[in-house]
Amino acid sequence: MIGHGEAEKAFLEAWQGGRLHHAWLLAGPQGMGKGAFAARVARFLATHGRAGAGQAITLDDPGDAAAGKLVEAGNHPEIIPLARQPKDKDKAKGKDKDLARNIAIDQVRGVIRRLHLSLSLGDWRVIIVDAVDDLETDGANALLKTLEEPPAQTLFLLVSHSPGRLLPTIRSRCRILRFQPVEHDAMTSWLHDLRPMIDVAERRAIVAASGGVPGKALALIDSDVGAMEAKLLAIATSGDPGNRLREALAREVGGTSNRARLELVIDIVPGLLARLARERPIAEIAPVLAQWDRVQRTVRDAIRGSYDGSMVGFEIGNCLAELAPRERQAAR
Repeated sequence: MIGHGEAEKAFLEAWQGGRLHHAWLLAGPQGMGKGAFAARVARFLATHGRAGAGQAITLDDPGDAAAGKLVEAGNHPEIIPLARQPKDKDKAKGKDKDLARNIAIDQVRGVIRRLHLSLSLGDWRVIIVDAVDDLETDGANALLKTLEEPPAQTLFLLVSHSPGRLLPTIRSRCRILRFQPVEHDAMTSWLHDLRPMIDVAERRAIVAASGGVPGKALALIDSDVGAMEAKLLAIATSGDPGNRLREALAREVGGTSNRARLELVIDIVPGLLARLARERPIAEIAPVLAQWDRVQRTVRDAIRGSYDGSMVGFEIGNCLAELAPRERQAAR
């Protein structure tokens, strides 16, 4: 795991001091491993129970072996997950990829009913809501009532990718652990240790496109980020006279079958623009920032509208072409 150090320290200090708050909001970008952190906390409490004075320990300490085996098998009775469920039509087919849009109120009610039962094993019951952003309005209100009057020895771990959109009253009942994007050098070192066979240029491109989010970096490993970055950079440096490069980009990212390629371009462009801004004299930074804003508007409009991938790709290419040296723009 990477990026969990401060959160782990804060949780363990609270546990060791006997000041374990009943609800923790794990907030940060999607892909930071917040769900994995919640699972580590749940396993820790299932295998350690109440704190002992002065214990210096990590969340990955094995603790009670028997309880640990139940957790690993997904059978520990006091760890209760709450997440979106497969749609009914997919359950019949044995599929689990197509999930419902929200966590339904009936799911929340089912968890609340379990909270009225006595603990059957260990000292803690842990509820993991992943993600709390997915709750229906009625479900969020039902959860809020439980957070206001929590059962004893019950811990809530609420994973949120957009904490600002939650009910303020839910946020106010929680202690917040923020998971910030990992800084560049740490990400580079982590990725090198994880996948040492990736060449330096590709690793640099992945780190830049990931925005400091480890999960995104992992998803980008097999996406040939370096090659796509080179195509985008060629547009920005040449100005693409005749539109040949932009037309090729539009074809590559157009259509529903190429959605992943378009998302790759959208991931790469912010880091590429930041790199161009750093490399240019101060007087030439303003045009880069203007194209940054233009790219962001293009992506927002595409998401709200019909999402024509080829159009979005061509317009992003136009933004990059505007950054070519003046003499090359004149040649266009």
